[in-house]
Amino acid sequence: MSATFEKASPPFARYVAIGDSSTEGVDDRDAAGRFIGWSRRLAAHIEASRRTRGLEPLEYANLGVRGRSTREILESQLEPARAMKPDLVTVFSGTNDVLARRFDPDRLRRDLLALQQPFRREGVAVISFTLPVLTPLMPAARLVEGRIRTLNALLHQVCAETGTLLIDFDAYAFAVDDRFWSEDRLHANGAGHARIAQALAETLGVEGVDGSWKEPPDARPEAGFGSRLAAEGRWIRRYLLPWLWDKATGRTPEPPGPGQPELAPFRVPEAG
Repeated sequence: MSATFEKASPPFARYVAIGDSSTEGVDDRDAAGRFIGWSRRLAAHIEASRRTRGLEPLEYANLGVRGRSTREILESQLEPARAMKPDLVTVFSGTNDVLARRFDPDRLRRDLLALQQPFRREGVAVISFTLPVLTPLMPAARLVEGRIRTLNALLHQVCAETGTLLIDFDAYAFAVDDRFWSEDRLHANGAGHARIAQALAETLGVEGVDGSWKEPPDARPEAGFGSRLAAEGRWIRRYLLPWLWDKATGRTPEPPGPGQPELAPFRVPEAG
């Protein structure tokens, strides 16, 4: 996870987040029902560090949009993000590539490179993370386990090539603990987003953030087979079958635009 940032270092002044629903902050809401997410939580860590130094507020933008593939993020978010002249960019994508009908590792690798290289050439600090292999969380994920492992291998290769920092969440047990995931098992909940943000901040060297995010959660009694079977049935009925139906019928609604498309002084969100 080591890389040299030629022009950017903590506490950072202009942070832009690009990506899909994870970056958008889906299933982590503030008191008004708006998405917070790890991106805003990371911005809060950076802003706290800037305040302790008596610096101006962090400038922040979030271009993440749910449902976007890596190619769509490349086509719609890269140039707007570059135009903001950030000194820090978070780039996370791949979940929607893994879930797509067709999975093309060669194209995905090219797109990941094309997302990271322009920022790194400009001396921008870039950080990303892997997608945990979700089979322990939802057995149905076994159908795409090979794709997830391929995605993670590509991330390791591309980040090493570009000098992008990479956190390998697949190496940590908490990443597949259901206490950090929402009911749909595809998006982190508030606790999960908080851990991701802490991991990003600590890896970037933001002051006041430690490595406690790596610690496993408290142990709890394992659910019995009947309880697990019932939970799996509820998830299939409530989430998997409707998702498959929407995919088959093309009824997936067009998502709203980015939550914060313009660079602006950061405001700490109110937790829900």
